Amino acid sequence: MAEREVHVDGRTDGGRRAVEAGRAAQGRAAELEQHRRRLVGLGYRMLGSVAEAEDVVQEAWLRLAGTDDVRDVGAWATTVVSRLCLDRLRSARARREAYVGPWLPEPVLTRVEDDPAAVAERDDSVRLALLVVLERLTPEQRVALVLHDSLGIPFAEVAEVLGTSVPTARQHASRARRTVADATPPEPVAPDVQRSVVAAFARAAAGGDVAELVRVLAPDVVLTSDGGGRVRAALRPVVGADPVARFLVGLATRARGDVQVVPVLVNGEVGLVVLLVEDGTTTDVSVVVPHVDAHGRVAAVDIVRNPDKLGSARSAQPGWLPGATEAPSSAAAPGSAHTAASVNP
Repeated sequence: MAEREVHVDGRTDGGRRAVEAGRAAQGRAAELEQHRRRLVGLGYRMLGSVAEAEDVVQEAWLRLAGTDDVRDVGAWATTVVSRLCLDRLRSARARREAYVGPWLPEPVLTRVEDDPAAVAERDDSVRLALLVVLERLTPEQRVALVLHDSLGIPFAEVAEVLGTSVPTARQHASRARRTVADATPPEPVAPDVQRSVVAAFARAAAGGDVAELVRVLAPDVVLTSDGGGRVRAALRPVVGADPVARFLVGLATRARGDVQVVPVLVNGEVGLVVLLVEDGTTTDVSVVVPHVDAHGRVAAVDIVRNPDKLGSARSAQPGWLPGATEAPSSAAAPGSAHTAASVNP
């Protein structure tokens, strides 16, 4: 029987190789952790869900643990995460078709310090309105657009992710650009304009002032509410200034308990977290994003109410948005005590 060679440290060759492999794996894992925020941001752009983005990054970590020949962890992880997102997008179509009511992306609140998607803050490529438009793209178009146009990844690498040729990858991105351009989501306006308009929007809604709210809204404003079948929400978009104003005032009027309105940045835009508190317990949460157009009016209102998408919103506190102060609203809805946070420009 051949004798195993034992080194001065007491380990056999096999033992030393195992130790070295373990150290290498730990090093790769540590390097992947350095890319984690960027990778979650990438997954969020593609999937519109922080939770799903975290899942694909975790799956990439597990795959890395079983791989020995990775030289560039960042590039490898970008490819793997992109392919995992592509697979999820392909399977998501059937799930979205069965979704109850309109689907909106999971909102990212800027001031949540532990939010892994914070890398995406204030980036036009993750504005809620744009993410909604990206839902109209095919999985291949969305991946090509995000990788090339948002992250600057060459088409040769995009083609590798998609498993196609470079000309085909270019074609996917080109078609995606046309779809986005045709949808024309409103361009973001200056933060001080957003704050001023959103403040007027919040005051009018909380005060039950339909006429004032109509003045803040664009004539063809569209309100979209996502409850996912979990909570009450409008099952179809509400269109037009007067219908939207009456819908919002109706919500405020029917509220019972202490309604707290907290200004926050939602995917880089000024928005509101609306908390219904009864007997010291938060019983209902909504994230409201009034999208302000170049004319200083609200062109669209997105309301996310699905509890599965609102974990971070439950901890919203006044003062998250720089310049925001808490002040009582001019009028409280019947049977409720409203706390409206004003947004100071």
